[in-house]
Amino acid sequence: MKILDWYILKRYLFTFLMMLLLFIPIAIMVHLAEKIGKIISNDVPLDELAMYLLNFTIYFANLLFPLFLFLSVIFFTSKLARNTEVVAFLSSGVSFTRFLRPYIIGAIIVAIMALFLGMFLAPKASQGFNEFKYKYLSRNKNIQDTKDVFRRITDNDIIYVSSYDPKSKRGQNFTLEHYKDNKLEYKIFANSIQYIEEDSIYRLRSYYKRSYDSIGNVTVEEKRRLDVEFSFDTDDLTPVNYIAETKPYNELVEFIDKEKQRGSPNIGRYEVVKYRKWSLPISVFILTIIAVAVSSKKRRGGMGVNLAIGITIAMIYVFFDKIFGVMAQQSNFSPLVAVWFPNIVFGILAGYLLYNARR
Repeated sequence: MKILDWYILKRYLFTFLMMLLLFIPIAIMVHLAEKIGKIISNDVPLDELAMYLLNFTIYFANLLFPLFLFLSVIFFTSKLARNTEVVAFLSSGVSFTRFLRPYIIGAIIVAIMALFLGMFLAPKASQGFNEFKYKYLSRNKNIQDTKDVFRRITDNDIIYVSSYDPKSKRGQNFTLEHYKDNKLEYKIFANSIQYIEEDSIYRLRSYYKRSYDSIGNVTVEEKRRLDVEFSFDTDDLTPVNYIAETKPYNELVEFIDKEKQRGSPNIGRYEVVKYRKWSLPISVFILTIIAVAVSSKKRRGGMGVNLAIGITIAMIYVFFDKIFGVMAQQSNFSPLVAVWFPNIVFGILAGYLLYNARR
């Protein structure tokens, strides 16, 4: 039986790698063809372009990792079924569960790869990919929240600006509220706030401060301009939209905890990224079982029928994944449910197909 296991395992891993090597260059060529005009017009340095393509390769592979695996398993298992090899294996007294074992071993190897990729390599690649994209290819797109920025910067301080310009590091209609023992101690107003990078200070214009003592007396302070030091950084106030994708898992968990304390409205978006790092490796097992159950039978239409069924299932999986991910990012829908719901649904489907395949 070790011969059978090794035979299937080699086909499993080899076909998966060939699928990656086939589709990734195609994706790179299509992407280059689409963006070549902007790349030339912006005089992109060759070394930056080469690093971008490397980051794009890792980013693209991580994004479609389960689907490549799913289609590769359907492809080579359908060939086994077409050549009646599956029938020969099962007729020799091998149970379907035993036949499935090398697939599960292969899925474990691929899942470990997916976990390592998602935890460490993909965040670095995503950062390089997005930085290049917004520097050269999407310059006019807003990658930060610049309207109605409301943040808790410490346990006692809350700030607000009605609008913020990341380029000039300037905000309009600034307020800061400082609390002590859950009581407002003072409140600062300013028509504008600007970070002066060379001096590491903030410049407030039309500064106005109201202070409250323990018996309710109010003290007012006004200045046309005031330079002050604050404990927050401008990048912390309005992080880029893709910031969660660029952080390794441990840093991402810490970042989400801080953002929750600051009252960030993007927690759902960040948590979707966090939960997907775990759901992706699990989907490898689910899609492997579905692929084997669908393609292990020899059908009248041949391999084409199995591939058609596989592509249909893959598209439904992508639809579920995307639609629930968007719901979690843009509403109060639970990110945990949104990320794991496709795996739960397809896990049930995998169990049903496996039960029928055994029969």
